[in-house]
Amino acid sequence: MTHIRRFLAIISFVALASCVWAQAGIASAIKTQVWVASWGASQQVPEPQNALPADDMRDATVRQIFHLSVGGSALRVHLSNVFGTEALHFTSVHIARPLSPSTSAIDVASDRPLTFAGSADVTVPPGAEFVSDPLEIAVAPLSDLAVTYHLDLPPITETGHPGARATSYYVHGDFVGAADLSEPKHVDHWYQIAEIDVQAAPGAAAVVALGDSITDGHGATTNGNDRWTEVLAQRLQGALGSRNIGVSNQGIGGNHLLIDGLGPNALARFDRDVLAPAGVRWVIVFEGVNDLGGLARDHEVSPAAHAALVQRVVAAYQQIIARAHAHGLHVYGATITPFVDSDYYHPGALTESDRQAINQWIRAAGHFDAVIDFDSVVRDPMHPDHLLPAYDCGDHLHPSPAGYKAMGSAVPLTLFAP
Repeated sequence: MTHIRRFLAIISFVALASCVWAQAGIASAIKTQVWVASWGASQQVPEPQNALPADDMRDATVRQIFHLSVGGSALRVHLSNVFGTEALHFTSVHIARPLSPSTSAIDVASDRPLTFAGSADVTVPPGAEFVSDPLEIAVAPLSDLAVTYHLDLPPITETGHPGARATSYYVHGDFVGAADLSEPKHVDHWYQIAEIDVQAAPGAAAVVALGDSITDGHGATTNGNDRWTEVLAQRLQGALGSRNIGVSNQGIGGNHLLIDGLGPNALARFDRDVLAPAGVRWVIVFEGVNDLGGLARDHEVSPAAHAALVQRVVAAYQQIIARAHAHGLHVYGATITPFVDSDYYHPGALTESDRQAINQWIRAAGHFDAVIDFDSVVRDPMHPDHLLPAYDCGDHLHPSPAGYKAMGSAVPLTLFAP
């Protein structure tokens, strides 16, 4: 009997130890999961014609739809008041699965409230961002997510992203959990939401696209999710080794490297839009066309002024490279695409020469970690200073959806290897 008791004791110990080790393994796996940006948009002060009227935002529910890149087992949402001049009170914030981007209806069974430090409401200080508590809910890659919030009082100065090319809906009253909003007003802009993160497996990471309106998607289809960054996200999800990579689009229409435009210049917003997104490991820099076009938009300037601009643009690239490398990021340079005959900039020979000089610097070894040659993808082989007509949205500056597809398809996925 003694031997039997000893044998049973050993079996019990082994079973208990196995259980403890298994639980420890599960806990370790949970701890090693990482947060990664699945969606993001650069924040700015909306222009007056793109801002929501203050009276409409008093006691208002706003429902917005976002297209995710990478999926995960949990999520969190970043509320932004970064350009607000007063604290902003969100009385409640919910997430749900939308039924369609072209309607405010949601799947009520999927509706979940978010919390902030355990509370259903949150007051975001001026100039700040507030991240929700993690919500354990599985989200699929390339899926849509509706985020609905209620404000009791409107922001004095709004924070948002006018270039959403996605429809947002708003009504008076608190209807954050409603299956649909009754006769909502709607606009194709985003407000007060900066990023959506998902919790993914170890090794997950994000690529940030720092750019202007060609990254923001001017000429893309409203609610079509066919920017070049979204094409890239689809390709990453379609390849076995890159399904844990998110894409964060940090493009702003009219953005410059050197001066403020419709949003802060690229160097001024670098920390917030490039270094801050969760899990960022790579950055694609696709900026400069507005600096080039703006120099002689109203009248031609001297060759010396053109040469000085080229030097300043190159210096800005060098700043971005140095700052990205200091934070361990891989930084890839995208060549500036053609824009001769642009309806807005109408560039001359000197401006085209500037573009060629900058692209030559981008392509040269020893600067960026790699080059994404968008210029060669979308230019007309017969007229290389022009966009290929099939890739031109019609203004001779911005690509069409077909052009964006060609650009997103041309980005080598090998750049995002672990």
